[in-house]
Amino acid sequence: MQCATCGTENRTGSRFCDNCGAPLASNCPACGEPNRSDARFCASCGATLAAGAPAAAATQPATAERRLVSVLFTDLVGFTTIAEDRDPEAVRELLSRYFDTATEIVQLHGGTVEKFIGDAVMAVWGTPIAHEDDAERAVRTALVLVDAVAALHPGLQARGGVLTGEVAVTLGATNQGMVAGDLVNTAARLQGVAEAGTVLVGETTRRAAERAIVFEPLGDQSLKGKTSPVPAWRALRVVAQRGGQGRADGLEPPFVGRDEELRQLKDVLHAVGRERRPRLVSITGPGGIGKSRLVWELEKYVDGVAETIYWHRGRSPSYGEGIAFWALGEMVRRRARLTEDDDEATTRERITTTLEEYVGDASERERIGPALLTLLGVEEAPAGGRDALFPALAPFLRADRGEGHDRHGLRGHPMGR
Repeated sequence: MQCATCGTENRTGSRFCDNCGAPLASNCPACGEPNRSDARFCASCGATLAAGAPAAAATQPATAERRLVSVLFTDLVGFTTIAEDRDPEAVRELLSRYFDTATEIVQLHGGTVEKFIGDAVMAVWGTPIAHEDDAERAVRTALVLVDAVAALHPGLQARGGVLTGEVAVTLGATNQGMVAGDLVNTAARLQGVAEAGTVLVGETTRRAAERAIVFEPLGDQSLKGKTSPVPAWRALRVVAQRGGQGRADGLEPPFVGRDEELRQLKDVLHAVGRERRPRLVSITGPGGIGKSRLVWELEKYVDGVAETIYWHRGRSPSYGEGIAFWALGEMVRRRARLTEDDDEATTRERITTTLEEYVGDASERERIGPALLTLLGVEEAPAGGRDALFPALAPFLRADRGEGHDRHGLRGHPMGR
């Protein structure tokens, strides 16, 4: 039998080419007779064949299982009016930007885009990989996406709906057709009754995400095709890190007046990841205008994305002596889980343990260790003085061997002005 890929003649009965490994025959799904790998129709019964598919592929059934997932539907509001008098190519460009933005935001938060339907986007969390905070991730995504759409074009808005529950998941499937069930239809209907610029969620989603996100009850909603009303809540804003970590005891006021600045910080953050090039952002101004709140909003956002990000915090006092490297010293202490009251023996032990955990190269650890101890006031400055501290500190802060570690325990930001 001749291989349709490379032309090599193979022994009769061979299933794969002994020269290039390509499949030589595929069994007909209707009658089971073998056919050439490039055949479009069965030579025995005339049934349609999937050309180039291995023999086993035609007879292997798809399998499905029930899983707990969170489904997000978002839809554009005002798009028809905007598209009415615009050039078709401009409309296509706007839609492409919207789909690219939605895909990027969903993936940043660990979700999967199931499909695009017109100007609607459906995404899912809980398959193929499940996380304990999938519902919270979905709501965070919806809030970020609705905010991002408003920046794509004047007058353009989005609305979203998030539901959590059991669906049938087709194992091995990607994108369209991956999940099915009443939950999908209900999420689409819930999105349909949301006002422009808002996100509605169901009861299960609200209970799973309420430690980190504030919700407003909207009562029962009558959805098309549903015999019983569905209770709904409006997601207002993120007030804590994942699982409620860092949430204030009192009420946190809404974040207003700095949306553009926060968006710029997010853009710079993701540009660093894409380009693998450092960026410096300075936030300056008189006390009380919201600098710390702006950084807190960014910290909550960073905590919600799936990308590995190490966040270091240090503060430079405006008084005292020997404070030039105070902020860097605080960053090192936080990474090594040290306090200012720890003695020299504890400090040395923790620094050694932390270096072994985050820096894989032994020679690098030997070079970095003295510089870290200098920052903490345990040793004298190394050869080269202060100019040698920054090159030694960089591998430690970026965690050369940090891929397998819990990034959520490593938070902080430089607060020096």
